[in-house]
Amino acid sequence: MEQDQKQAHAHRSGLTYAAADAFIAVAIFAIGVVMMIDNYKIGAGWAKSGPESGYFPFRIGAILCIASVVVLLKALLSKDRKIFVTWDRLKLVLLVLLPTTVYVLAVQFAGIYVASTLFIGAFMRLMGKYSWLKTLLVSIGINVTLFWMFEKQFMVPLPKGPLEALFGY
Repeated sequence: MEQDQKQAHAHRSGLTYAAADAFIAVAIFAIGVVMMIDNYKIGAGWAKSGPESGYFPFRIGAILCIASVVVLLKALLSKDRKIFVTWDRLKLVLLVLLPTTVYVLAVQFAGIYVASTLFIGAFMRLMGKYSWLKTLLVSIGINVTLFWMFEKQFMVPLPKGPLEALFGY
């Protein structure tokens, strides 16, 4: 009985629209600040010949900051507590989002082929519960095929890491 009540509560509670708006507003504000700082460094003013290279992007960053403050204030002052996503559903999203974020970072250090092999393998093994043999065959097979297709056939170089360097690529 107590377990049923916990499950019913989990389906009714979750992240509200106001909280989601506030979270995204803070994230967009941070992006705007980064844009402003980076473009200020390269020149965000007006030169004799016209606008410097960071002039317009700096202002777009400022607009993002202003808009995100407006959204944040609106979210904080909102009395509406409708649920945007339940905690159960949000956990499912995070189960995909967090490994994908790690994958994007891994591409920078290990290269796209090694990172993709690990990403596919991890999802097959952990989420799909496939056997080790099938996981290895599919994850390695897909990336060997992609390597052959992009590097050899299309001659499009993709980000590589130490393993590819070991083989002379």
